[in-house]
Amino acid sequence: MPSSRSVPGKGINADAFPAVLLAAQSGASWACTNLWVDHAPAVTAFLRARGSYEPEDLTSEVFLAVFDQLDRFRGGEAEFRTFVFTIAYRRLVDELRKRSKRGHDVEWSDELDARRSPSAEHEAIENLTDASARAVLDGLPPDQRNVMVLRIVADLTVEQVAEILGKRPGAVKALQRRALQTLRKKFSAGRTPTAASGDSRE
Repeated sequence: MPSSRSVPGKGINADAFPAVLLAAQSGASWACTNLWVDHAPAVTAFLRARGSYEPEDLTSEVFLAVFDQLDRFRGGEAEFRTFVFTIAYRRLVDELRKRSKRGHDVEWSDELDARRSPSAEHEAIENLTDASARAVLDGLPPDQRNVMVLRIVADLTVEQVAEILGKRPGAVKALQRRALQTLRKKFSAGRTPTAASGDSRE
């Protein structure tokens, strides 16, 4: 069995993932740590970008649920990422619902924005480094906002986002396309991509 134990905290490559997952399912703490290190930063960034009041604490809750259900998980690395973000999305929805009942607002800080933008298509968000980034996202309809944050921050494919949100891939693509059209209208032509086809995963 290939070993990832010699390089804890360095991320999990595709070849090593099955062994790390099996070890984690068997209760190996080093393997659970590797899964945490490899996925927790993106989960925290996603939760923060979607307005979680305490994204680090919520990330901990997400992974407590992940590890609690780990013995029932079946699949590869892509399926595991979908599994993690499905739990994260559901926990976020619960938090936002509870907060709406309490009427509690969270102030945005651009210094805490840990979003990642892996493709040219996402420059419209990547180039905003001030408080307007959150305002622009919050200006989108909820479905469009969820799609954009899962695609940009969580770096998920259209198919993965569709599974998490319970939508068809075609519907996710349509929501993404409309969101990008809205965002482009808010930015100068020189700061935004000219087409949405830059993402090869679509």
